[in-house]
This record gives sequence, structure tokens and C-alpha cells, in this order.
Amino acid sequence: MARPPRFDANQLLDAAVRLAAAGGPAAVTMSAVATEVGAPSGSVYHRFAGRSALLAEVWLRTVEGFQDGYFKVLEASGGDARRAGCAAARHVVAWSRAHPEEAALLLYGAEDFGRADWSDEHRRRADDGNRRVRASLAELATALGAEGPQAAERVALAVVDLPLSLVRRHLRSGDALPAHAEDLAEQCTAALLGPAA
Repeated sequence: MARPPRFDANQLLDAAVRLAAAGGPAAVTMSAVATEVGAPSGSVYHRFAGRSALLAEVWLRTVEGFQDGYFKVLEASGGDARRAGCAAARHVVAWSRAHPEEAALLLYGAEDFGRADWSDEHRRRADDGNRRVRASLAELATALGAEGPQAAERVALAVVDLPLSLVRRHLRSGDALPAHAEDLAEQCTAALLGPAA
């Protein structure tokens, strides 16, 4: 009977997240991941065809994990679009507080993780996620009665850019998110979205 592998893909991706959070995408190499988990380099190559596949998977697993929670929050509002937008802003901060290394990784973009060298399947997954985000923001804007490019931009600013900027400032300075960060994100988002109908 074959012996089960000592190092599964998630263990290796967890190590890649730690490396990326500490040193950026350049720190994520096959040998660095192997060293981080105490595995032979062959264990990493057994799970990932090469560095571009490793970089794609660590980026996609992180962003998809964030997006899954974000979409659930948007959809759980019971049809109240303003409440959904405020909850989405809170989620950005709360998820970042609960996953600081993953949040630090997402300070970078897919291009920083070598998107140009990703497989077609990896690029398709990234594009599908981006389309889903754009569609959810368009639905939210419509539900809020936000018509036209400027209004749509205001909605994106309120539920994406604003909470991310709050998180980014603290992550880049190495400070923990303050206890009031979720409340502040929600208050600012509510102000941008305008008064409840």
C-alpha cells in the first residue's frame, strides 16, 4: 500500500502565503516553500508543475477565499442593498483581521504573482472571479438606484476601495487593525451610499 504524502497542497500553499506576506511574491520560490515546511524540493514539484503554477494557486486560493465570503455577505442582506453594501465593507475589514497574512498577500495584484505566465485554466479562474465581482457591484448599484458611471464608481468606492484603503494603511505600516475599523468602514460606506430609502 502506498504511503500517503507527508505534505499536501494546502500545507505548501499555507507556507507560500507566509512567505508572500513576509517578503512579497519574489519570496515565493519552490525551494523557499520546501524549506518553510521542511520538505524536499521534490514534494513541491510533485504538487505544482513549476513556480508559475505555485504563484497562480497561492494567489487564486487567497482571492477566491476572500471573494466567497464577500459574495455571501452581499447576498445575505434580505434584499436591502444599502445594508448589503455596509456589510460588504465590514467584511473586507473583518476578513483581513482574521487572515492578516492572506490580506498582506492581497496587497499585491495578480500581475505581481506572474499572471502573464499562468496557465489558461488559472487565468480563466481569475477572470471568472473578476467578472463575478463586477457583476455583483453592478447589481448592487442597480438595487441602490445608482445610475450612470459616476454613481457606479461611487458604489465601488464605498464597498471595495474605501475598506481596502483602511486595511492597506495598517497592513503596510505593520500595525494591527484598530478595534473600531469595522465600524469606521461601515460608517464611511453608509455615508457614500447615501441615506436609507
